[in-house]
Amino acid sequence: MAPVGSYEALMGAIQGGAGSVYFGVGPMNMRSRSAANFSISDLEKITAICKEAGIRSYLTLNTIIYDHEIEEMHQLVDAAKSNGVSVVIASDLSVLEYARKVGMEVHISTQCNITNLQAVKFYSRYADVMVTARELKLSQVAAITKAIREQHITGPSGELVQIEIFAHGALCMAVSGKCYLSLDNFNESANRGACLQPCRREYIVKDADHEVELKIDNKYIMSPKDLKTIDFLDQILAAGVRVLKIEGRGRSAEYVKTVTETYRAAADAYFNGTFTEENLAIWNQKLASVYNRGFWNGYYLGQKMGEWSKRYGSQATRQKVYIGKITNYFNKIDVAEVKIETHTLSVGDEILIIGPTTGVYEDRLGEIRYELETVSTVEKGQLCSIPVKGTVRRNDKLYKWIDSPVRNEKI
Repeated sequence: MAPVGSYEALMGAIQGGAGSVYFGVGPMNMRSRSAANFSISDLEKITAICKEAGIRSYLTLNTIIYDHEIEEMHQLVDAAKSNGVSVVIASDLSVLEYARKVGMEVHISTQCNITNLQAVKFYSRYADVMVTARELKLSQVAAITKAIREQHITGPSGELVQIEIFAHGALCMAVSGKCYLSLDNFNESANRGACLQPCRREYIVKDADHEVELKIDNKYIMSPKDLKTIDFLDQILAAGVRVLKIEGRGRSAEYVKTVTETYRAAADAYFNGTFTEENLAIWNQKLASVYNRGFWNGYYLGQKMGEWSKRYGSQATRQKVYIGKITNYFNKIDVAEVKIETHTLSVGDEILIIGPTTGVYEDRLGEIRYELETVSTVEKGQLCSIPVKGTVRRNDKLYKWIDSPVRNEKI
């Protein structure tokens, strides 16, 4: 299940092999502030793209809901149903009750903090799929999936309840994301999708008399490293988990594509017997190449907390640099015309072309032509042509990958 905060990310998720995507509309979702949310008018287009790709579409309606928002919530659920959205992801009982009333499929959000079988039984009256709390050990998750099978716990569809877990992405120090730090400091509630992430900052501690000042061990002590489960994904799938949630609705299209295709490859490898150390090395290298705050295993293997970010922002081993725009595409000869707007572009560069319909096109540049002549490099201001192996479109943005300064540091 891949995160989508833009049409570029939607196409990247599809290209990466997602089985479903989740996205937000308006203010009643947990990324209403940090992601480029869609509007109700986008629902028809989103669901059409998903249906054509053969994947499911999940609308996140997972904030707490106030009385004055009930009617707006009803309108959003109704719009989701009428436009063919597959599922509403929710935690507030007002949403769960109304969605079930109108026959809309529901999945239980991580905000419900499901930690035991009794909670699974309670929510099974509303949902066929539910996320277990991020604080559970994998052995506890396995015990729940086993009990679901043995006790034949079914959801509204009559099928056995499926368990989803959070598999990759940003972690929060709070219990299942229920944090009040942003509300307390900035009057912007995380539980309303408006977190300003004060936990990601570096802090200095002073005593009341201003005699002692401490910088806490040079670590961001409220900012956990990102979760990465690829190394023990075989154990997760063996534990009966059947939905892998990738976090990142505020992330770029190439992040969504890279992480999705990596976990898709790993899941497929588990089922076809090719989940090997050699493949794990390749997958880990790919995951390290896109946005991350460093990695740790989360709580699944019983590890205690203490895996804090070493610095602010991303620790990705590479970063994309904007080069220019596609000004024309000649489909009969698979050539794109590019206006170089910044930096240089050279033969051998690894490039990305990103657009709302194109998604994420990646390639290593084998040839450049300037004024019909073959050249090795073009510079800012020049109009050149490059070969492409698939359809790109006018106004798509061209980037190239470069090594990040942290490339040689251990993540």
